[in-house]
Amino acid sequence: MEPRAVGVSKQDIREQIWGYMESQNLADFPRPVHHRIPNFKGSYLACQNIKDLDVFARTQEVKVDPDKPLEGVRLLVLQSKKTLLVPTPRLRTGLFNKITPPPGATKDILRKCATSQGVRNYSVPIGLDSRVLVDLVVVGSVAVSEKGWRIGKGEGYADLEYAMMVSMGAVSKETPVVTIVHDCQVVDIPEELVEEHDITVDYILTPTRVIATGCKRPKPMGITWFKISLEMMEKIPILRSLRAREQQAGKDVTLQGEHQHLPEPGRQQTVPLSVGRRPPDTPGPESNSMEAAPGSPPGEGAPLAADVYVGNLPRDARVSDLKRALRELGSVPLRLTWQGPRRRAFLHYPDSAAAQQAVSCLQGLRLGTDTLRVALARQQRDK
Repeated sequence: MEPRAVGVSKQDIREQIWGYMESQNLADFPRPVHHRIPNFKGSYLACQNIKDLDVFARTQEVKVDPDKPLEGVRLLVLQSKKTLLVPTPRLRTGLFNKITPPPGATKDILRKCATSQGVRNYSVPIGLDSRVLVDLVVVGSVAVSEKGWRIGKGEGYADLEYAMMVSMGAVSKETPVVTIVHDCQVVDIPEELVEEHDITVDYILTPTRVIATGCKRPKPMGITWFKISLEMMEKIPILRSLRAREQQAGKDVTLQGEHQHLPEPGRQQTVPLSVGRRPPDTPGPESNSMEAAPGSPPGEGAPLAADVYVGNLPRDARVSDLKRALRELGSVPLRLTWQGPRRRAFLHYPDSAAAQQAVSCLQGLRLGTDTLRVALARQQRDK
């Protein structure tokens, strides 16, 4: 089954998969499969294929989504005496539940533990401070391509769960990701549909095939905060806790709708990178009455301990280029003063510790073929 190629969207592909599985009677309860990860016929057979993967044999802690078609994998994890972690539904009460079968559990009890009811009855929550190191991630999918591109049911929870695990240090870029689907769910997916926050997969298991995708596209490096809505923040308490931690560490945690439009370079521009309340100790142009020192942005006063100088910008560089590079490294400042014609910019952080951390993080920063010069603005002025 191949999706239409012209102007196809993720939702188009979902609808085609759901419609085909319904029309061909390829799914078990719950039906209809629309707006679900389909519980396809033959899911237990597909789950058995995970035993053929070396990455499964080597694992100790396995995170498996709570979707019905992944029940067979959850059972295999328990039977293999590995640690089974299952995300809490819609992340309402935390990120993980650890399934803990009773001592001497029979095979029937283990089967119950692998069901959604068992996840509720035989589990304990895992907090943010728990030392969790996930060796293997198993996710459900609506559609997946042999290249490793994945489409979920559209709510984004699997992508968010993975990003949260990255933020907790529970997974690394080497952690393999497996998905289990019906053969009809393996389709061509245009790469332009794959977004920065989308999780990709390394192995696809179907009732008849084991596919190693060899996917080289980097997985999400953490939570993409500007994709997170205020509504989602209200629904997911653990997300608020992670945001507070990352904000304290000096990372940009501006939410969806909080960014202002960044103007293109021309003359000097002071760009606010968040529109929330300014931290009380953070100087702004309206409160800085010091005289401008050599090397400092005009009208901004002497460089402060919380300012970072970025020099050697390419002549054709744009504000958006630097902004994107900073986001990718997780070091976005509160404000950015752009001096494109002078091939430099100044980054304004909430305090000196955050500025020093940014300098360390941004060493070796490149735009195109040019390596940028990054230093504390005060040190640059002294030089």
